[in-house]
Parts: sequence; C-alpha cells; structure tokens
Amino acid sequence: MQTVLLISMILLALAIGGCLYRVLKGPSIADRIAALDTIGVNVAAEVAVAGAYMRSTAYFELVLLIGILAFLGTVALARYMERGRVLNAPDDSTDD
Repeated sequence: MQTVLLISMILLALAIGGCLYRVLKGPSIADRIAALDTIGVNVAAEVAVAGAYMRSTAYFELVLLIGILAFLGTVALARYMERGRVLNAPDDSTDD
C-alpha cells in the first residue's frame, strides 16, 4: 500500500508541474485560471495522500484549508477576468 501512495504522490507532483507550465505559458487568462484551480485541487490531493502515507490524520484540516483557499482564488480570478477588478470600489459620484 505504501508503494501505491508513493507512486500517487509522484504522479500528483508531475500533474502540478504540468499545470504550472500552463499557468506560465497559457494562451489565455481562462486557461491560466483553470490551471491554477487544478493546481489547488492537486495540492490538496497531494497533502491528503501524504497524510495517508504517514498514517496521520493531522493533515486533513490542511486539505480543507487548501480547498477553501483554492476556491476563493478561483472566484477572485474569475471576477477579475469578468470585471477587470476583484473588489467593488465605491462610486466617486455624489448624488445631492
């Protein structure tokens, strides 16, 4: 079982490397956003497999945190792609 987990960690590391290439060389911003989201999922899976490899449940909270941060990052990047900014700026106009 340890061999299967070790091979899984190696394959996940290769997948992260492929996604990192897409983030750096992606032809469009949508490709880069999808690659960043996939990196977040792969990192969470890597931590989960590493926790199983070490037979420790201490890493599963980290998996949840990585998943939440990856989701928030994807939402922020999608908003930037749609609107050109992430946060809503207050209007400078005053209606008297």
